[in-house]
Amino acid sequence: MNIQFLGAAKEVTGSKHLITTNSNLKILLDCGMYQGKGLETEDDNKDLGFDPKEIDYLILSHAHIDHCGLIPYIIKLGFNGTIITTPATRDLCAILLVDAGKIQEQDTITFNKKRRLQGLPEVEPLYTAEDARMAMQYFVSIPYNKEMRLGEFSIMFTDNGHILGSATCNIKIFERNAQTGEEQITRIAFTGDIGRYGGRILEEPQPFPQCDYLIMESTYGDRTHQPLQESDMELLKIVKKTCLKKRGKLIIPSFAVGRAQDIIFALNYLWETGQLPPVEVYVDSPLSINATNIFKLHQEEFNDKLQEFMKTDPDPFGFERLHFVQSVEESKQLNYSLLPCIIISSSGMMEAGRVKHHIANNIEKPSTTILGVGYCTPSTLGHKILRGDREVSIFGIKHTVRADIEKLESYSAHGDYNEMVRFISCQDKDMLKRVILVHGEEQTQMKFAKHLKEQGFKNIFIPSKRDKLEL
Repeated sequence: MNIQFLGAAKEVTGSKHLITTNSNLKILLDCGMYQGKGLETEDDNKDLGFDPKEIDYLILSHAHIDHCGLIPYIIKLGFNGTIITTPATRDLCAILLVDAGKIQEQDTITFNKKRRLQGLPEVEPLYTAEDARMAMQYFVSIPYNKEMRLGEFSIMFTDNGHILGSATCNIKIFERNAQTGEEQITRIAFTGDIGRYGGRILEEPQPFPQCDYLIMESTYGDRTHQPLQESDMELLKIVKKTCLKKRGKLIIPSFAVGRAQDIIFALNYLWETGQLPPVEVYVDSPLSINATNIFKLHQEEFNDKLQEFMKTDPDPFGFERLHFVQSVEESKQLNYSLLPCIIISSSGMMEAGRVKHHIANNIEKPSTTILGVGYCTPSTLGHKILRGDREVSIFGIKHTVRADIEKLESYSAHGDYNEMVRFISCQDKDMLKRVILVHGEEQTQMKFAKHLKEQGFKNIFIPSKRDKLEL
């Protein structure tokens, strides 16, 4: 039996890991899209490293596009297996994959205009919104902590606190010893993305069963986050400076799932406690609005603190000054408005969606503040803005950065290295045969591996893309 690492290997996107048993059963862990530069990542996304027709099962850790975004594409190429995930992840995929299909279609139109001018043949989207809708028939959902046996393997999801529905995937492979005939069990745990402790909305990451092989993320393996309460005060300070002192716009690029709801809830809390000044707050992302509605449908995943809060505030994602923007016309009107306001819009890496237009229209204004609240891969517009570039290209037009640039990483849904170590402390170190680090930049992973060794973890492996590990 082996595991091959086909994405998110020494990088933070494109999660795909393929388990092949001795009987040739093929189980794919995640099927994520490479994100960062629109259609410029097309070659990476087409380079799957496996034949979709041969995959028997796809086990999905959560609904972020860098973990699920190629599902409609592999179905187009012949995947006919079963996709297993949690109920909330299935519901989120139903909106996120359709949105990704629409972006594929829109990007292709723009890309083909350039190709025609260059005399190059046109390209087709990896998949369409309709392809994404059709993909949902392949999903089967299992609630947390219910083990399902499927022939020679079983799967159980445990809550890892990253986003709604996210899970550690606990897999057992049952094989017969060729000599004795006895059943042998190999236990593999795949963390997906590991969440935060002390969060406002979701349950904390839960302990998971002992495994032999642990595949874990390492995005923030070289840093720590400030407490969320301190971030609220930092956010409030930025709001006051931008909207009261500068009389400008605070633009918060945010992922539609997880990050957007955290920011909305933080602002709601500041408003309800009388701390937020009377400025208008706009959620300009239909996807974020739909995702927020799905959050409301899955209140069983809310933590005790939020359940208690909701006794006095039944809608933690809505308050007097909060407005949900649906239409394109309403979105455009925000660019013409001269009134100070807060705009929360996707995408978090600033590479697509309505937020890119807001940035293009406001980045040269000193009254503007752009607030980064999460990780941006190095190739993205978000990374360039947040690292302090003084000139950036948006929609092919160069802009001088005159806006204030701020960053609050503690709103990230990814645990820092202390939280990740805490998360895996439920494991007996002596029983772990391998700890495999994925979903992180190489330098970060090396620092995290050193930290894990100092904590007593052994046999740490950092795979490169296409590396294969024999179990």
